[in-house]
Parts: sequence; structure tokens; C-alpha cells
Amino acid sequence: MIHLPSLAQLDRAAQTRIWLCTGPTDMRRGFDRLAEQAQQVTRQHPQSGHLFVFRSRRGARLKALYWDRDGYVLWYKRLEVGTFKLPKLAAEQVSVELKASELAMLLDGIDLGSIKRVKRYHQPHHAR
Repeated sequence: MIHLPSLAQLDRAAQTRIWLCTGPTDMRRGFDRLAEQAQQVTRQHPQSGHLFVFRSRRGARLKALYWDRDGYVLWYKRLEVGTFKLPKLAAEQVSVELKASELAMLLDGIDLGSIKRVKRYHQPHHAR
């Protein structure tokens, strides 16, 4: 029998935490200003190894910043058509932690705000 991993297993395998800064970000910002924004918004140290994701005002651009041993790495994507759709958030929420699977869906054009998880059976834990 073939055993395929679940999303939960894939997400647990990812060592890096992913933080999405939910407010619009000026895409002209570079390494240092994005690192400063990441710390202010998420309260996480930008050199922690976490991945910090920023979205442009119109939503067609994303930047991701992370620390790689001896310097920052900046990844930038601009969509030719459409926008990146964020998950549903409370109005006051300035950042949210994403799972690796959620980031993959966001990058693949899936609207995270419309995703709905259906109820699943969970076997109760028995006390021993």
C-alpha cells in the first residue's frame, strides 16, 4: 500500500516558521527596512531563521525575507494577472503565522480566505 503524507505531516516537517505581515508593504523596501518591519509587526527577531512574507497594497506582489547563516535573502514575486488572496483575518490582526501548506497554496493562486476545513473524525486518546 502506498502511504501518502497528510498536509499536517508536511507542515510538521517544515522547521521554519512563516510569518505573514498582513498590512500593505511598500515594495521599494529593501533588506534592512523589511527586517525592521518584520520585528515591529510580528515581534519576532528577523535573524531567527523565520520566513517573513510581505504583500503589496494592490496584492499582486509578494516579498519574502529570511536570514541565511550570514546574511538576509530576499525573494520577490510579481504576478502578471490577479492578486495573492490572504486568509480571513480579524481587522486588528497585523500578522499571522502560516503553515507551509498555506504558503504553497497562496503562491499557487488559491484564495486562502475561501478555504474551509470540513469536520474530521479524531480518535480520542485513552488514559493508560
